[in-house]
Order: sequence, then structure tokens, then C-alpha cells
Amino acid sequence: MYRVSHTIVFCLIAISCFSPLVKANGNPRNVIFILSDDHRYDFMSCVENCPTFLKTPNLDRMANEGALIQNAFVTTALCSPSRASILTGRYMHGHRVVDNQRPVPKGTTFFPQLIQKAGYQTAFVGKWHMGHENDQPRPGFDHWVSFKGQGAYFNPVLNTNGTRKEYKGYTTDVLTDQAVNWLNQRDTNNPFFIYLSFKAVHYPFQPAPRNKGKFANDEIDYPETMANTERNYQTQPRWVKDRRYSIHGIDHMETGPFDKDPVPDFDALYKQYCETVVGIDENVGRVLSWLDENDLAKDTLVIYTSDNGFELGEHGFYDKRDAFEHSIRVPMVAYAPGLIKPKTKITQMVQNIDIAPTLLESFGIKPPIQLKMDGDSFFSLLEGGDKPWRDHILYEYHWEWNFPATPTTFAIRTDRFKYIYYHGVWDHNGFYDLRTDPLERHNLIKVPGYQSQIAKMRGQMFAELEAAGGLVLPVRPPVGERLDQRKLTR
Repeated sequence: MYRVSHTIVFCLIAISCFSPLVKANGNPRNVIFILSDDHRYDFMSCVENCPTFLKTPNLDRMANEGALIQNAFVTTALCSPSRASILTGRYMHGHRVVDNQRPVPKGTTFFPQLIQKAGYQTAFVGKWHMGHENDQPRPGFDHWVSFKGQGAYFNPVLNTNGTRKEYKGYTTDVLTDQAVNWLNQRDTNNPFFIYLSFKAVHYPFQPAPRNKGKFANDEIDYPETMANTERNYQTQPRWVKDRRYSIHGIDHMETGPFDKDPVPDFDALYKQYCETVVGIDENVGRVLSWLDENDLAKDTLVIYTSDNGFELGEHGFYDKRDAFEHSIRVPMVAYAPGLIKPKTKITQMVQNIDIAPTLLESFGIKPPIQLKMDGDSFFSLLEGGDKPWRDHILYEYHWEWNFPATPTTFAIRTDRFKYIYYHGVWDHNGFYDLRTDPLERHNLIKVPGYQSQIAKMRGQMFAELEAAGGLVLPVRPPVGERLDQRKLTR
């Protein structure tokens, strides 16, 4: 491995020579990109440490007959910024979508625009969530089906190419219906790209009626770092423990007979999350079945991932936003018979900024140099090849007025160490050895033996962010509801 800064990655993309048209068995390749919301990386049954009662046979099929990207990460663990990074191939400081309240800056180019311009059929179905209440069609898509903001789990009102209509049923099912309908009605003489974006598994976790209560009698194995003990918090920054009592902490739930919070107890929350994941897996299976039924699996690349991870008790949290592993790691599987060998495992650190250049390469499209994508294509890794790859990733999150418990956060992570810098709070930073402490329980920031490693990573992180303009922190006027109440410790 060698060190790759995001500045060098710009150059790698700019000089890449993509083939004029990547083909599968002589036919132009189609692409189906499926995105879920807040699906954590280890809640697929093909991944170690998945709850024993949770089974995801269709995602497992993609991994077993295709590739499991074992170390997939987001660059910002927040819905809108992460989705903008997927669509632009850029870090948050590049695309400037810094929270869930603001629209995308004018002039932003999304990678589907390049696919559409190249003559392929394009469609978007599902959750967009940039511009919040704006559900109008966006550039780059011949066909558009979406909804306002977070949408609803049942009977969604969908905007189809500018016309709104309510559809009865469970949203994950309804969105898959819409995707399959478009696939059935498309021009079969031309290849296609469809972006299917589920609302699930976003809070409040609501499973399909057929799956509700599926895990009611199963026991939960609580995370070790969930306990409010001295061992778990004696070296952590103070804000980490304080967040337990915020809207995103488990001690903000029903903690006594006088509490009337709308948040369910932890066990119910956890099981409903798992039951909602089952609905995602079932609908991924419907997409794979459609490919089989139409003899298109050999001509199609399918990638599944999530916009964020999610903590279910780790460190006392049930949310994302922070730079701990369960927040920034996401599931990622890729399926393309004939292109990807069964049981392929990719161990390199892949980020959401790599999706755009990868899908463009799968279509044989070279992105214009002026787009300045920060990501790199991992298409050759899917094929079983090798290429020089990054030996670290960067992470950034900007404090939100709406959810003030989590500070502005910058982080750099290698395959072993992680350094986390918290901006604007009277607290200490974080440094973790992921090899000896994968739970990130023991903060080593003050241990003398690690000071040279800490200084090296801190210097590298700030140098790369500064070179890319990532240290100019945006301050936005407050917009939306502020959920800043917190409970007192007992």
C-alpha cells in the first residue's frame, strides 16, 4: 500500500483512460445502484457479528455470488452530505451540502447527468433528501419518482415526473414496485442506469406488517460499550458520555415510571430496526429475481450500500454523525455474474466518494477534469485486479444547530489507527488502536508511547484538509426544529 492524498486522487481520475464502452457478454452493461438509509455494516448475515436471529439471504446472495466490500466507509455520517458525496464523488467540503436542511448549491453536477448525456436511460426512485421538502425532479434522470424529506413508511405520496399521487402500501415495497415498473417499460434496445433509494431503515424503524414482531422472542446481545460504567467512559471525551442523555442517547429513552418520551425502550427499538432490515433484503431479492426472469443478470452490475452506519447502543448512542466505527462503516456488496467472481472479498478501504467514479467507469465514461472528484474507481478491484489504493481515509462532520450534542468532527483512519479531532468544545480528542481495541473503548490520546503517531496523523489530516479547502467551516442560519433537550443523570 502507498499513501494517497485526495489531491493525488484528483490526478488519478483526471488521467484515467476508461474504455469507450464496458460490455458484458457483448452487450452494454446496465447498472442498478441500491441505497438504503442508516443500515449498519454488520447487520447482514454474511458478515461476522451480525445478530444471530437476523437473516438477509438476498444480500448474502450478492456477497456469495459477487463481492463483499469488507471495509466500506462514508465521508460524513449524515443523510444529505453522504448522498451528495455519492452523487458528486466529492467530500462534504467540496460539494458544500453540510446538513439536512439546505439544498444542493447551484451548478452542482451529479454523475447520472454524465450517464444520461452519454445516451443511457436513467431513472431515480426513492429518497432524495437534499433540499428537504423539495421533491421535484433533479438533473440527470429521464424518469423521477420521489417524495418530500424523510417521507413515510406507509402510503407514501410520490412525485412521478412532476405529478403527485398517494400509493397504498409499505414504502420499501412501493418503491421497488415503481423501480420494476420502469424497468419493464424501458426501451429494451438501450442499456439503463437506475438508482433505487430506500427510506428504510431510518428512524422511526417501522417494519412491513408481515415482519412486525418477527424477532419479539429473540434475545439481544447488548454491545459491551453500552453500559454506563467507569470502564467504558474513563478515557473517552466528556461529550461522549453526555450524549447518552441527548435525543440520540439511550438514557434519553424511558428510564423511569414518570417518563413519557415517544421513544420506545431499547429492546423494542433494536428489534424493530432488524425487522425493517428484513424488508430491505426482501426487496433486494425482488430486484435480483427480476434480473433472473429477464435474463439480464449477466449484463448488469448491482451495487448495494447505505448512506450511513448506525449505532445501536455502542457508547450509549442510537444514531450516527460521530466518527466511531459503527457510525462511519456501511454495508457494501456488488453482484455482476461474469464480471465479479463468486465470493470475492475486497479488503481495501472504499468510501462513498468512490461510487461515482466506479459507476462511471462501468459505463465507460470518463468524468471531466473540472468536476474534481475526490474518489477513485474500484471497478478493477471488482474484476479481481489490483491497483494502487489509499492507505487512509478522511472523515468530517460539522456541528448541527438542530442536533447540538455532537461536535464538529474531523478524523483520519488507517487500517490500524484512528485519530479524531473535536472542534469548538472544551474536551480532549480521540486516538484508538483498532487492532487491539476494535470496540474503541480505550482512548489512547494521552498515552506517551503514542504521541509521535498521534502527531503524525494529526499533521497529515490537517494538511490534506487545508490543501482541499476543508478547514473553512460553514456557518449557516438556523433552519428547522431544534432537538436539544437532555435528561439529567440519575
